[in-house]
Amino acid sequence: MSDHQHEGATHAIGKAETREQPTSFTFDAESEAEISKILARYPEGKQASGVIPLLHLAQKQMGRQTGSAWVPRVAMDVIGKRLGMAPIRVYEVATFYLMFNTKPVGRFHLQVCGTTPCMLRGSDDVLRACKDAGHLKGYGDTSADGLFTLTEVECLGGCVNAPILQVDDDYYEDLDYDRTVQLIESLRRGERPPIGSTIGRQTSAPEGGPLVLTAVKD
Repeated sequence: MSDHQHEGATHAIGKAETREQPTSFTFDAESEAEISKILARYPEGKQASGVIPLLHLAQKQMGRQTGSAWVPRVAMDVIGKRLGMAPIRVYEVATFYLMFNTKPVGRFHLQVCGTTPCMLRGSDDVLRACKDAGHLKGYGDTSADGLFTLTEVECLGGCVNAPILQVDDDYYEDLDYDRTVQLIESLRRGERPPIGSTIGRQTSAPEGGPLVLTAVKD
């Protein structure tokens, strides 16, 4: 990693240093149980390979404890010390992957895929619905009530059921404007609709159901 890239990672973390940054972080018992399993996968001296799953655990723990799933800088420092890594190495990983939030997000993290398959299937309508129903100005915005944060993401790998909206870790597929509005209104009411296709599609089968092997007899 070049000096310029090091500076970029440090700057990205620095921008997240707001009054909301906690001054301490300790993994709780639930996280510690998972850490023991994770680190057991790696041979001695290779514990740094666990940096991604530990960042994920820290983000999940923050979600449980504060309602905002993100990774504060102090948690990255704790992870670096735990894995024998320089803090900058942890910062580089956390700022490289979109899955990690380095500043607080809303209770529901709305992640809109705008890559080509989703765009061709109506991701612009999904984005518009998120802005209208979530009272959001655009990407990077968090609603005034703290419920929603809107983020643009790259391909979510569910192209056949496009367009996709990822809410936290869950996928909602086959969306349009109205179904997206309904989803967001349900979240606002504290309801979590079933994940997957919003039109009742069977996994990734064609709309209307499977078209092959329907006449095969046992």
